Amino acid sequence: MSNRVPLLQMKSISKDFFGNQVLSDISLTLDAGEVLGLVGENGAGKSTLMKILFGMDVIAQTGGYGGDILIGGEKVVFDSPFAALEAGIGMVHQEFSLIPGFTAAENILLNREPTNRQSVLSQVFSDRLSTLDRKKMDETAARAIEMVGVDISGSMLSSDMPIGIKQFTEIARELSKEQLKLLILDEPTAVLTEQEAETLLSSVRNMAARGIAVIFITHRLQEILDICDKVVVMRDGHVVKEVAAGEATIPDLARWMVGRTVESVQHQDRATAGSARTVMSIRNLWVDMPGEVVRNVSLDVREGEILGIGGLAGQGKLGIPNGIMGLYPAGGQVNFDGRDIPLNEPRKCLDAQLAFVSEDRRGVGLLLDESLEWNIAFPAMQIHDKFLKPLLGGLIKWRDDRAIKEVTLKYIDQLQIKCTGPRQKARELSGGNQQKVCLSKAFALEPKFLFVSEPTRGIDIGAKALVLDALKKFNRESGVTVVMISSELEELRQTCDRIAIISGGKVAGILPAAASSEEFGLLMVEQVR
Repeated sequence: MSNRVPLLQMKSISKDFFGNQVLSDISLTLDAGEVLGLVGENGAGKSTLMKILFGMDVIAQTGGYGGDILIGGEKVVFDSPFAALEAGIGMVHQEFSLIPGFTAAENILLNREPTNRQSVLSQVFSDRLSTLDRKKMDETAARAIEMVGVDISGSMLSSDMPIGIKQFTEIARELSKEQLKLLILDEPTAVLTEQEAETLLSSVRNMAARGIAVIFITHRLQEILDICDKVVVMRDGHVVKEVAAGEATIPDLARWMVGRTVESVQHQDRATAGSARTVMSIRNLWVDMPGEVVRNVSLDVREGEILGIGGLAGQGKLGIPNGIMGLYPAGGQVNFDGRDIPLNEPRKCLDAQLAFVSEDRRGVGLLLDESLEWNIAFPAMQIHDKFLKPLLGGLIKWRDDRAIKEVTLKYIDQLQIKCTGPRQKARELSGGNQQKVCLSKAFALEPKFLFVSEPTRGIDIGAKALVLDALKKFNRESGVTVVMISSELEELRQTCDRIAIISGGKVAGILPAAASSEEFGLLMVEQVR
């Protein structure tokens, strides 16, 4: 029997937030070069456990945690991420942290830039006047990028990067740190295409071969089985199962995660009749959105349908709703319900009863330091005077707190948002539950037309079906036309009536949802250069 000391031991870890117990008696071990898959529904406690391990400030600011962390058999207490980094722990978060005006090389070596110590200024005055050794920076960044296995120019600005390249740049930054022993990857493939995801998984295998341990958090359960040595399953703040990856199946993992058997959603052919009138007509749309190519999109959306928009990353699918809703400069013509919608004027879209759930929930979708009540009700209050009651014969309007609480509780229940109550701050929720708040906000607007972009990004297997069902119910019962943009073709096929594939900034074709995966795949690569 080996007496080898594990690289990482977490013993009896517990944590509560604002009186809400989120972790109870969590224990796990990890050896050098081992890949551990950490899975669980949103709100199971995965991110909180990793925040404890990485020394995130929010843990100390909320009373610390119980239990012990040992690195190489020695007890450690990380009071900041810098302490964790010094101990050889790196983390790539679900939300990006690149500096927009910096190049890939500058982001990769941020705060660790090599300098020219032989300059006249530094010799006369001090090292603080040393200049950056750009050649060494480029060489070091190139080595880290090579380890990731992608082709990224070190001189590319992060503001110009497609979303997948940003993810690889974040990983390269961690791999460039010579002391790296353990890397935490939180939903690393959520924003990647299938090809990019396979490249990343290959990179993880290479890390493990070099002796770097990896904690891999994802809702894509096949990836867990493909690259992990063992799997730890969390549910409601507890570890409910630890098993060798080779001894588990996807149905097993899903059942352990949610505590019940999860049936795969089958496609239902509910195509809207071809005779339905066109409710939105898009002609010659172009959008200037970094990382997205929208050159000349023409598309008709039928009243009452759920139209899917898919395609490879960077080909233009995300740019379409962002351009129409006025978040990025756009040109062309958009007609909704018989009226032209002026582009580059977001308020005109909202006044026409269009709504948008952005893929960027933290940057665009939420008021992070406000309550769930305020997040859900405020847009409808501001745009359509909902949740207001007239006073003094209508001379003034006052917030209807009772109506606001009722609508918030309605969506907390309907979308099963895990929270302590309607007054909890949005920042304190897990990523998947924040996504549900974004959907609730759009539903509360009671729009006639809804764009929803990447609605299940970062949402676990148990909640995906719930969110997609909520969209279908909203479409069916409220008569709202929905355009759903997603990187997950199977989700589009399960949810939509028709699916438009965007390739090279144009509509490559539109197929019924029941068409084969091969047909969709051919459209995706048709105009890619």
